[in-house]
Amino acid sequence: MFCPYCRYPDSRVIDSRTAEDGAAIRRRRSCQECGRRFTTQETVILMVAKRSGATEPFNRDKIVRGVRRACQGRPVTEDQLAILAQRVEEVIRSRGLGEVPSQEVGLAILGPLRQLDEVAYLRFASVYRGFESLADFEAEISSLRAAREAAREAARDAQSKRLGGSDDATAHGLDEEWLAAGEVLVRGGNGSGQGNGNGNGNGKGT
Repeated sequence: MFCPYCRYPDSRVIDSRTAEDGAAIRRRRSCQECGRRFTTQETVILMVAKRSGATEPFNRDKIVRGVRRACQGRPVTEDQLAILAQRVEEVIRSRGLGEVPSQEVGLAILGPLRQLDEVAYLRFASVYRGFESLADFEAEISSLRAAREAAREAARDAQSKRLGGSDDATAHGLDEEWLAAGEVLVRGGNGSGQGNGNGNGNGKGT
């Protein structure tokens, strides 16, 4: 590792710590010649095997460039693209392989892109999966609608479960209010009956 200031080839490690959730090691170094300090980062190189048989290092920027074309005209920011590329790399590295086929990289993109923007997802999927007819688009759109409805149903179920306890308490409170109101009506009815009876009785005696 050459010093970025004097190009001396030897340096001493002062401090080491993990970075990027353990996917890299960041080292603080001191040049043995000029004494100036600098930081380096070590990562395991993830190789991607292309269809032609050649291999190349995994590159987040290449993911961003490919997805950016599908997102043209869509409300997608550069920060969202960077997060998507990071998620794709995390998914691939979690498999514990030093080399992955390029097809696996494309499959890893589809999930996060589908959540980010459905129109961009359709554009990317149509190229990646080689859509050849309108039926291919219709089938994919139907799949998107089914997934969206399933997500809404799951959200409704989760919300009803969260509100279940408060609904029970509300219902219990309403029951108590109705019982109290009924008791008042019953007492009121008895009071009226007694009042009428006494009144009628007194009137007849006179």
